[in-house]
Amino acid sequence: MSRVIVVGAGVVGLTCAVRLLEAGHRVDVVARDLPLETTSAVAAALWYPFGTAADPRVAAWAARSYEVFDSLAAVDATGVRMVEGTEVVAPGTPDPWWVDAVPSLTRVPDGWSLVAPVAQTPVYLPWLAGRVEELGGTLTRLNLRVLPEGGDVVVNCSGIGSRLLASDGAVTPVRGQVVHVEQHGLERWWLEAGGSPLYVVPRTEDIVVGGTYEEGDWSRTPSPETAEAILARAALLVPELGSARVLRHRVGLRPARPSVRVERDGRVVHCYGHGGAGVTLSWGCADDVVALVG
Repeated sequence: MSRVIVVGAGVVGLTCAVRLLEAGHRVDVVARDLPLETTSAVAAALWYPFGTAADPRVAAWAARSYEVFDSLAAVDATGVRMVEGTEVVAPGTPDPWWVDAVPSLTRVPDGWSLVAPVAQTPVYLPWLAGRVEELGGTLTRLNLRVLPEGGDVVVNCSGIGSRLLASDGAVTPVRGQVVHVEQHGLERWWLEAGGSPLYVVPRTEDIVVGGTYEEGDWSRTPSPETAEAILARAALLVPELGSARVLRHRVGLRPARPSVRVERDGRVVHCYGHGGAGVTLSWGCADDVVALVG
């Protein structure tokens, strides 16, 4: 088996590390940002192939990830839950291109309803990191200017960092701002996945309300005006949010690319460009990464 260096400790990097360790490889994860400092930590982490092309590979990755999350939801320590919710769409909208990736999708008057995984990232990311360590892997903070030379194989899961580390100018930031509000008993998620997405995702301790889709914007500073607009829109879907207490504001930079890159180039296996679907595609992509390494 190979010694593999995984670059990146977001959800994609950690998931790839877990699968590689399970396959018997020696794995060391190196990253500038530790798991709870990554863009993945900002994500509402609702399973949904958002911002990805209608690609059979993406649908397969999403379906595989759904299966794994469904099994993880049986273990409280993972922080994964299966939650019913509704995507609001215009009347007459055809079924989504990814419909075969979910067990069932039900038409409702204002859209469609389905049960989808929600990974509560304050719990899920530490759980993934813990699995890496349990399986014998390591996780080290390291600020890289180039991909490392050591190891038999390098797996590049550096997200937006791939602009530098993979010299890939096709990777661009898509700024997403969210507001966390106090949990008031909300049990369903709501989504409008248009050009400027709106999502309301309940977690055990809070509710994540977002968001924005600002291409090319590198700012990680929350905008009070944007937060106000997000909450105003969300209150039209869930009126209780109009009086909910705000807990915090956060911003993440999604690593967007015209297509997700999962391929081998010499001793480097690339796995980046997931846009707003890193959680959604993580387990399916990790399986392909293991095959490329193996």
